This record gives sequence, structure tokens and C-alpha cells, in this order.
Amino acid sequence: MRIFKYHAVFMAVLLITGLSACNGDNPEQSEQQEAPPSKVSYQEVHKTDVQVFRQYPARVHGSSTVQVRSRVEGILEEKLYQEGEVVSKGDELFVIDQEPFEIALRQARADLEDARAGYDHARRDWKRYSRLYEQGTVSEQTRDEARTEYQLAGAAVSRAEANVEDARRNLRYTRVSAPVDGITGMEDVSEGNLLSWGDLLTTMTRNDPVHVRFSIPQEEAVARRMAAQAGPEEALPPKSLLEGARVGREGLDVLLARLMPDRDQKYPHKGVVDFTASTVDPDTGEVAYRAVFANPDQELMPGQFVRVRLLLQNLEDVFLVPESAVGQDQEGPMVFVLDEDNVAQVRHVRLGPVLEDGWAVFEGLQEKDRVVVNGQVALEDGEQVQARPAENPETK
Repeated sequence: MRIFKYHAVFMAVLLITGLSACNGDNPEQSEQQEAPPSKVSYQEVHKTDVQVFRQYPARVHGSSTVQVRSRVEGILEEKLYQEGEVVSKGDELFVIDQEPFEIALRQARADLEDARAGYDHARRDWKRYSRLYEQGTVSEQTRDEARTEYQLAGAAVSRAEANVEDARRNLRYTRVSAPVDGITGMEDVSEGNLLSWGDLLTTMTRNDPVHVRFSIPQEEAVARRMAAQAGPEEALPPKSLLEGARVGREGLDVLLARLMPDRDQKYPHKGVVDFTASTVDPDTGEVAYRAVFANPDQELMPGQFVRVRLLLQNLEDVFLVPESAVGQDQEGPMVFVLDEDNVAQVRHVRLGPVLEDGWAVFEGLQEKDRVVVNGQVALEDGEQVQARPAENPETK
């Protein structure tokens, strides 16, 4: 009985001691632990002018394709070029049998000499009969007949001269020359064949300059057309491709990038858009364009697939922020901006197009604003942060 009493007292003491320990003051556990400020990095933004480019698939075409045809009849005697080589305008390509045309030229020249002799004879008669008529020796009819013969002889000379020019031209056409600078195709008629007037001999493609044809979506075509027509202080209408953008009159140049297996290689010569379709293709919803490029080294070949980089618009006085800095809430696009006390504040913005150097911002930011570009995912409006400049900002 006594042992049970001592055991009960001991347990009571332990219980009281435990309760005291649980309810007693512990400095380490009673201190309220506050979370450290979030760490973010920021980028200071400045107004800038940027150019809006887009890339489109395209195909190269020769600037002109010329069919070389025979302009006289005869036997094709010789071919003077290698098929597929580059030739210059005026280079001889074919020779047609010249002998018949040389004979025809000699005949025409002989006819001309005969006509000139007849003309001289008729002129002398006209002078003589005119003088005799004035003396009253011959009648008026005789004088008039002499004048008519003189006029007919003059016409005969003109006709003979024309025949000589025609024979000389036909002889010249027996040597077929390149009508343009370009690349020759395969011959359509080989040596030894009889040619008729107009027979196709070969086809030439002019590759300097070349045409590059491509199409762009109708919305971008409208924006580009409006940019070309607008003044430097005019803005595009709402809901256009580049809403609120300041535009200029530039934007007609394009850059060409050839399709490479591993990367694009920029073409060294700039081109100029020389044609824009006035209608939209109902099947694709796109507008056809054509650009002209110099091709002095024949690097571009007709049929080659390429990409064009087209300047759509010049944007003036816009801000550029990294795409990762832009968020979205119920009121629309937003970014976090730091005040002088490093307090993050939500700033709603009006966005433009996404460019190579970042996202264009038309409204909502001010010069030298510090925009949070990293660590903003869990931020709340009005939260104190620990901020530092971004080491490698996506935009400059």
C-alpha cells in the first residue's frame, strides 16, 4: 500500500513537470520566424525605335525567260555554245547555212545597180524634154511622160534598196545571237536539220537579276501597305497587326536567307519589292509579292527554295521587355515594376508584336522603369523584394 502511494506521488510530480515544460517560455521557439524577401532581377527599360521583320518561304525565278527561234529558213550548220552555260547578250549561239542568203544579197545589190542606172537615164530624159518643151520643140504630153518615167525610176531605186536591206538582214539572221544575258537551256534542234521560220532553237533564262516570289498573310499585307502610305506621325487603326505603332515610309527592302542544312546563310545583296498583288488569294488568304535581287555571281538558281525576311514596319518610341517578364491577370497583360524602395507593383501594359529582341510595349511603362525579368512568378502586388540587375537581359 505504501509502495503504491509513493508511485502515485512520483507520477504526479512528473506530470506537473511535463506541463510546466510545455507551457514554459522558450526564446528560440517563441520568436516568430519571418520569411526573407523574394530575390528578383530587373531590367531598366528605355524608349527605342525598332523594325518589325517577318520571314516567309519563297522560290527563285528567272527575271525573264526568252525563247530563241529561227528567223530564216535553212539548214542548221553549227552550234557555238555549251548547253547550260552563261552567255552574254550578243554572243553567237547558232549558224544557219548562209550561202543562199549571200546569193540573194548579191542579186539584190545587182538589182539596185540596174535600178540606179534606169533612174539616171530617166533623169537625163526628164531634163532634156523639160528644156525642149520650154523651147516649144516637144509637146506637153511628151514632157509629162518623161516626168512619169523619172518618178517611176526613183521608186524602183527605193524598192531595190529595200530589197538589199532585207537580203542583208536575212543574212544576218543566219547567225543567231543571244537576245539577253542569261543561262542557255538544252537545244531543241541539232545540227543538220532543216529549219523553218519561227522554229524553237533553245530557251534562255535571265538570272541577273532574279525574281523571288512569296506570299504573306493578308493582315500583314494590309499593315505593310498602310505603313507605306502613312506619314511618320500617323498610327495604325485599333486591332491591326501592330496596334498603335508609329510608322514611317520605309519598308520596301527585303533580305534573303538561303535554306541551308544546318543554318541560314544571309544573302549578300538586298532586294526590292517591285510587285504586290491587288487581291487576296481566296484559297490561302494570302497576298502575292515579288522582289528583285541582283545575282551577279549566279548563286541563286530558278526553282530554288529560299526564305525572305521582309521589313513590315518601323516602330518608334516603344519599350522592349523579355517575353518571360510579361504575365496575365483578369485585367490583361501585366508586368512587375520596382519602385525606389524595391516594392513590386503590378503595371498593366498594352503590347505590340513579339520581336527578335523582346516584346514591344506601347503603353504602361515609363522611361527608366525597372521591370522584373526573373523571379516574378510568385510575386504579389506590393511585395517587398531583394532586387539586383539582370546579368544577361534578353533585350538591350
